[in-house]
Amino acid sequence: MINDPEKTIELKGIKKLYQIGDQEVAALDGITTDIYKGQFVALMGPSGSGKSTLMNILGCLDRPTVGSYKLNGEEVASLSDDDLAVTRNQKIGFVFQNFNLLSRISALDNVALPLVYSGIDRKERWERAMHYLEAVGLADRAYHQPNELSGGQRQRVAIARALVNKPKIIMADEPTGNLDTKSTKEIMEIFEELHDQGKTIILVTHEPEIAACASRQLLVRDGKITKDAGRGVQMDVV
Repeated sequence: MINDPEKTIELKGIKKLYQIGDQEVAALDGITTDIYKGQFVALMGPSGSGKSTLMNILGCLDRPTVGSYKLNGEEVASLSDDDLAVTRNQKIGFVFQNFNLLSRISALDNVALPLVYSGIDRKERWERAMHYLEAVGLADRAYHQPNELSGGQRQRVAIARALVNKPKIIMADEPTGNLDTKSTKEIMEIFEELHDQGKTIILVTHEPEIAACASRQLLVRDGKITKDAGRGVQMDVV
């Protein structure tokens, strides 16, 4: 049950069209849905279903060919590239399957990196970065480089980096895809804690048991949302 019915995301008639040879292919084919403040939403779907395209649009990494996308009431589908970059930096935290950490700098500096683009001075950057490393249980690894960390530890660094700009929305693309069972459990516990703190979380996964942890599951097939289910339902994505 959503305590605050405020809409964080409103999608109406979203299409993403690509020209392949003389054919027009719809990666997304008229998606209309709302995501509410504080929801934990899993995007499910087989390979080629359009779920990653949808995540890219939700994360302001791409823009739809047709349709309306409102983020906190603001139309973002038609924003300039610079305005989209500002929106990404200030409102959304990203977590990726491959961690996307810079290999030659420490965990602390990786976490602090988004603050450089926000114009935060060095002292505050390091203080905030250390705070979020502590929050994910990695303060003792702050000065280690990524190659000195396990996969689960690297993903926790990536989550700390996603949180450092204090975004209201966390978007995670297959965040447990490269992790073992123990690390997967630890990472999902962190996402559940963030959800309990009121963050809106959108997570792409092909694993039904991961999606079942979310409060809401959206199944994407052939560029459309074909099922909208709650927590605990294990959906077949094949």
